[in-house]
Amino acid sequence: QGQLVESGGGLVQAGGSLSLACTPSTDTFVILSSHLMGWFRQAPGKEREFVAGVTWRNNKKYYADSVKGRFTIYRVAAENTVYLQMNSLEPDDTAVYYCARNTYGGMYYDKSKYDDWGQGTQVTVSS
Repeated sequence: QGQLVESGGGLVQAGGSLSLACTPSTDTFVILSSHLMGWFRQAPGKEREFVAGVTWRNNKKYYADSVKGRFTIYRVAAENTVYLQMNSLEPDDTAVYYCARNTYGGMYYDKSKYDDWGQGTQVTVSS
């Protein structure tokens, strides 16, 4: 843990938007074309759950059903950065959001396939 840094969290009213960013904290962090990058979230008292993922090679995107149509994941390969644009936020989206790298290359929904987790950024949506 510690090679990725999330930013962009905060407090927003329901219906609002936030944009999260995930960047490496060191120049030695490598994202290969075979890797995926993912966003997960963890609400108090709940398990960490998959939110969105993107393949580094061909930018294929995956979303949890709960965020489809509202959240967009995208990467800027030249910056080694992955973003999560969150629109139409709901109180149930309140959680700490984490990004991580999947070196396994598949099973994008499985948190055990990810390593190098960031410290997380808090997102709070008020009703």
